[in-house]
Amino acid sequence: MTTPHQEELLPGTRRALLHRVAVAQSEGRAPSLVAAVVRGGKAVWTGAWTSVEGHAPDEHVQYRIGSITKTFTAVLVLRLRDEGALDLADPLERHLPGTGVGGATVAELLAHSGGLAAETPGPWWERTPGSLRPGLADVLGERPLVHPVGRRFHYSNPGYAVLGALVEKLRGAPWEEVLRREVLAPLGLRRTTVRAETPHAGGWAVHPWADVMLPEPLEDLGVMAPAGQLWSTASDLARFAAFLVEGDERVLSAGSLREMRTPAAPVEAADVASGYAYCLGMEIRHQHGRSLVGHTGSLPGFLACLTISVADDVSAVVLANCTSGPAPFTVAADLIRIVAEAEPRIPAPWQPLREADPAVLEWVGQWYWGTSAFALRLSADGLVALEPLSGNGRRSRFRPTADGAWVGLEGYYAGELLKPVRRSDGSLSHLDLGSFVFTRQPYDERAPVPGGVDPEGWRGIG
Repeated sequence: MTTPHQEELLPGTRRALLHRVAVAQSEGRAPSLVAAVVRGGKAVWTGAWTSVEGHAPDEHVQYRIGSITKTFTAVLVLRLRDEGALDLADPLERHLPGTGVGGATVAELLAHSGGLAAETPGPWWERTPGSLRPGLADVLGERPLVHPVGRRFHYSNPGYAVLGALVEKLRGAPWEEVLRREVLAPLGLRRTTVRAETPHAGGWAVHPWADVMLPEPLEDLGVMAPAGQLWSTASDLARFAAFLVEGDERVLSAGSLREMRTPAAPVEAADVASGYAYCLGMEIRHQHGRSLVGHTGSLPGFLACLTISVADDVSAVVLANCTSGPAPFTVAADLIRIVAEAEPRIPAPWQPLREADPAVLEWVGQWYWGTSAFALRLSADGLVALEPLSGNGRRSRFRPTADGAWVGLEGYYAGELLKPVRRSDGSLSHLDLGSFVFTRQPYDERAPVPGGVDPEGWRGIG
C-alpha cells in the first residue's frame, strides 16, 4: 500500500501552485517570493518567482520571518511549563519581579491578553537598533498597561520581549542560546538564525505609486528579539510546520502543541465575524471554509506566513522581501486550498481495536438526554464519542481516567466527567455527564431522572 505522504503532487497541482506564487509576486510587486507546501510531515513542493532574471531564490535562502519568531518563543515557554518550572496560570511577578506588568499571567502574555501596549515607547522599534532599548524598562515604558489584565485581546510585541526575558531568567542563559539548544538544533533547523547568514534576501520597500525600490535597514532588535528577530528559510519553516502538528518528544509533545493551537484570548466582535482567534503563540484564521492555524510575520523589508490545515494535513509557508504588497496569509491559504481540493487527503485505513473492554462495549449505542437522542461510539483510538443523532447539539470525545470515569476533550463537555452508573444488581442504569442524566429510553422511569417521571407515562392528547 502506498501511504499518502509517499505520493508526489500531480503535475497539474504543481503548476497551479507555481501560478499562484507567480501571480502573488507580480501583482504584489515583490522583488521575490518563495513558498513551500507540506503534506504528510514533509515538504512536497517548493517554488519561487523573482524580479531578477536567472536568480530565483530556492528554499534554502533566508528571509526575515518577523512575528513567526513568537511561535518559537512560545515553544520555549511551554517547555518550561511541561518541565514544572512554571505554570501558565502563574503571574509573571512570581518568576520575573519588578517589571510593572507582573499581574499578567504567563498564559495571558502568550495570548496577548495581558493588557500590555502594542508597541514600545520611542522611535519605531523595528527600524531602529535594539541598543536604543537596552532593558525591559525601555521596551515597556512608563505606561506599559493600556487595558485591564485578561479582559481583551490586544496584540503586544513588548509582551513577547517579556516572555523572552522570562526564558532567560529561568534558564540562566540568553534567549538566543536557549532557542538554538532546545529547539533549532533538535529539529535540524540549521538555517534558522538570529542574524542573517548567506545566502539571504535583502529587504526592500517598494514605492506605492512607482515601480522603484528602496533598501530597508536590517536592525538587530536587542531585547525585542523574542518578538520578531529570526531569519529562516522555506525549507526550515516547512520542517517547523510539520513539528507544530506532529510534535517531537525532544522538544514538545503533540499534546502541548494542541494546547498551543487552542484559542486562549478573549475575542472581540469583529474577530468573531472574521473567524480570527489567538492561541498560545499561534493564531487561527478561517479561509475557504477551513480552519488555519499558524502565524504571520513582518518587519521592514519582509513579509512571512506559516499556516496549517490540520484537518487536510497540508501546511504552507510564504516568504517575500518587501515591506508591503502581497498578502502572505492569503497566498498561503490559497496554496493549501489548491492541494486540498486537487488532491484530497487519503484517510488512513480503518483499523479495529486490538482489544475492547466488555464493560465499555455495554454502554455504547443510543442514549437520551431528556428527549434528545445521542449516540455513544467507541473508536479504535480508545476514545468514546458522544454526538447528537440529529446532527445538531453538543458533542465531545472522552478519554478514560484512572478512576473509571471519562473526561471530555472538547466543546461544552471539555473537562467534564462522563460516568456510567450501575444499579445494585450490576446492570447499567444511566450515564452521568456533569449532572446530566442520559438514559436508554427518553425519560426512563427506571433511572434517577431529575424532577422524576410522571407515573402515568407517555400519552396522547385526549
